[in-house]
Amino acid sequence: MGIAHKFGDDINTDYIIASKRKRDTVNPQKLARFLMEDICPGLGEMVQPGDFLVAGENFGCGSAMEIAALVVLGAGIKAVLAKSFARTFFRNALNLGLLLLTCDTDRINPGDHLEVAFEGGMIRNLSQKTQIPFQRLPDLLKKIIRSGGIVPFLESPEGKAVLSSKADSLSIPGAGG
Repeated sequence: MGIAHKFGDDINTDYIIASKRKRDTVNPQKLARFLMEDICPGLGEMVQPGDFLVAGENFGCGSAMEIAALVVLGAGIKAVLAKSFARTFFRNALNLGLLLLTCDTDRINPGDHLEVAFEGGMIRNLSQKTQIPFQRLPDLLKKIIRSGGIVPFLESPEGKAVLSSKADSLSIPGAGG
């Protein structure tokens, strides 16, 4: 369970972590205190592990640097809930193991207490006693998220098996074998 911290549309990566902050360090735990500081000063120091970022359309637009998703993870955010995500941010977040859920966020208010029923495909709004369906993730993406990102997944026995099966199915002329 966590608290909803709500934002609007087009939250770009420079809002998530300001460029000026990346000059001093790229340590996500140190940068976490500056999370969303340009649009919500103090959020980074207020957010608790397990809280949620909630937004409208196009969350994570802007720069392709993965530090924005890394800072969200460093702040202890359980998941980002939005109507849509910028493609590059979605890929960076997935690679790092940050859960992004696409859903209708209009009925979530700032401060609402939320929990995710991952297998049930629902976000429970405990404050309003309502449930919001989210777009289900394919099984492979769920496994990547649960593993903590793409690298830990690919290093796992299951990830190695996936890689091995894909490599066996490729036929590359001149590659030998």
